[in-house]
Amino acid sequence: MMKVSTHDKTTGKVHEVKGAIRQKAGEIANNPNLAADGKAEKIAGKVQNIVGRIEKAVGE
Repeated sequence: MMKVSTHDKTTGKVHEVKGAIRQKAGEIANNPNLAADGKAEKIAGKVQNIVGRIEKAVGE
């Protein structure tokens, strides 16, 4: 079973990548809504990744 901190870091990284892809797709397609959604998802992924690192440092 995966530790909570590892799960948060992994899930956060996945959201960062998905968000970056959506953001870039929105920029290329000239779709500001898609770009904004991608940016928001990327930021949420970064936050979740940081939470996972904090949990690991604290020891869950």
